Amino acid sequence: MYSLFATLGAATNLGVQMLFIQAYTGPYGVELSIAAGTAAALPLRYLLEKRYVFSFQSKNMAHDGKLFALYSFMGVFTTALFWSVEYGFHLLFDTATARYAGGIIGLVLGFCAKYQLDKKYVFVAAARKAAD
Repeated sequence: MYSLFATLGAATNLGVQMLFIQAYTGPYGVELSIAAGTAAALPLRYLLEKRYVFSFQSKNMAHDGKLFALYSFMGVFTTALFWSVEYGFHLLFDTATARYAGGIIGLVLGFCAKYQLDKKYVFVAAARKAAD
């Protein structure tokens, strides 16, 4: 399930980037498109993973908000990895194809790391329950 949701998240992320670049070609277009793609995929992946991968039930809205904040915070590190690889490909090869290829590579690396971080630090109660 995680791989399916990671693929859906990647498609959402890169799809939003492509749409953004088509709509806006001004200053910092690439950088803003990368941020927009990330912002679109993050809540989608959180909801799907929380429910279907980690089978985690929030206690209430406040708990869910704190959990999303922690999930997002863990994503800072993996997003930095993803952005670095994608933007590195952009700087090295200066083509949209290379940038998106770097994006895919960066997303895969980031998703692998994100799963481990979420299992260990975010959805802890669910991970402990599954281990018992």
